[in-house]
Amino acid sequence: MTVIIAGERSGVGKTTITLAILAFLTHKGYSVQSFKVGPDYIDPMFHTAITRLPCRNLDPILTSENYVQSCFGQYSQNVDYALIEGVMGLFDGVRYDQFIDYASTAHLARILNIPVILVIDCSHLSGSVAAIAQGYRSLDPKIRIAGVILNKVGSDRHLELLLEALSPLNIPILGVLRRHDLIALRDRHLGLIPTLELSDLNQLFEQLATLAQTSFDWEQFLPLLSAKANQIEKTISITSTSTRVRIAVARDKAFSFYYQDNLDILEKLGAELIFWSPMSDSSLPKDLDGLYFGGGFPEVFAQELAENRILRQDLKNAIAQGLPTYAECGGMMYLCEQLINFDGKIWEMVGSLPTVTRMGKTLTLGYRQATAQQDGLMLNSGDRILGHEFHYSQISPLPEFPLFELQGLSRNAITTAEGWTTQNFHASYLHIHFAGYPAVAQKFLDYCLAFSRNLR
Repeated sequence: MTVIIAGERSGVGKTTITLAILAFLTHKGYSVQSFKVGPDYIDPMFHTAITRLPCRNLDPILTSENYVQSCFGQYSQNVDYALIEGVMGLFDGVRYDQFIDYASTAHLARILNIPVILVIDCSHLSGSVAAIAQGYRSLDPKIRIAGVILNKVGSDRHLELLLEALSPLNIPILGVLRRHDLIALRDRHLGLIPTLELSDLNQLFEQLATLAQTSFDWEQFLPLLSAKANQIEKTISITSTSTRVRIAVARDKAFSFYYQDNLDILEKLGAELIFWSPMSDSSLPKDLDGLYFGGGFPEVFAQELAENRILRQDLKNAIAQGLPTYAECGGMMYLCEQLINFDGKIWEMVGSLPTVTRMGKTLTLGYRQATAQQDGLMLNSGDRILGHEFHYSQISPLPEFPLFELQGLSRNAITTAEGWTTQNFHASYLHIHFAGYPAVAQKFLDYCLAFSRNLR
């Protein structure tokens, strides 16, 4: 069947609870496939680190409803259990395509036709918990609440009051987590600290597994998580090619924001991916046909990136010589002349872009409708795509001829312009999911192939 772990609002403990469930099942020796609703990079890293299976993002805006169904159907097969972690509150989405909750957890539950487990933060509740549970259960008749998890319960007496209030509703209580049992997950300005930076992951996962063992009613819960009943209604179709090009993918503590599907799609289209570190490698991988820089935390590791001077110069030279380069968000920041961190310290970066990145206190966040303003490496002028922004930095000066005109999905959203592009270069704050736009990935690889043939 499989369920979605949903919250009545953000910050109720969805991620900790999801990780605890995954850790418990994995420690028992089960194969578990996880999914994450929305444009998230860091939570899926934790999922993947626990299950050893790549977590898959389910986002109908960045991809499509059909792709969400296909992705879920394909990857929830041949495993014992599957679990989806929701995003924000259950009905929190965006107004899009005649929906008021598009891309919400509820939207995913509807199109996948699977039930929801509702996590309720009970820290300031007693009898009112029944109103919350009943409200979520009755708001949309297409959403089936299969049970609730009571989080941040303060005492036995507190639990007694909660159960007494919920009793008339006949909603299964699938888990109870005490306030003093909570396991703190370390975070910073963009969310949790990524797994690559944590040295105590095994200990953390053992703690989570122990927490789950004693906190959930597994007799009721396990049947809901079983993947055996999931049916494939659609399949993912990406045309493979025999043509091979070598793409260097920057992946280390500074650059770790990649959708697994993006990497898979590039490989299916003919790319050989070589992973390398701009922080620690002394040189670029040999015989490259292209470069791919994802997002991440270059501002946190600016000193290490700056001190790798020979690598920075080699990279600048390679890009200047025409090596096709795709850079998103943190990757673009690295390719600027300088990066000014939160403390105001200036660090030298690659210098392929004639501009400077400055960290700030203002968060730029949300889906964007992007219209290409000129022909370039990935897009042609007039092409429109949907992507996502998530950053605390600003770039100045802006390009004279920007890559994109960006606009949020709301009716009165402000239009902005940003990004650089040439025939061999694409750099922008915009995160793109290739499953929504395989032609964009193909165009990138076509340029890589042309570059390769010109060299050889």
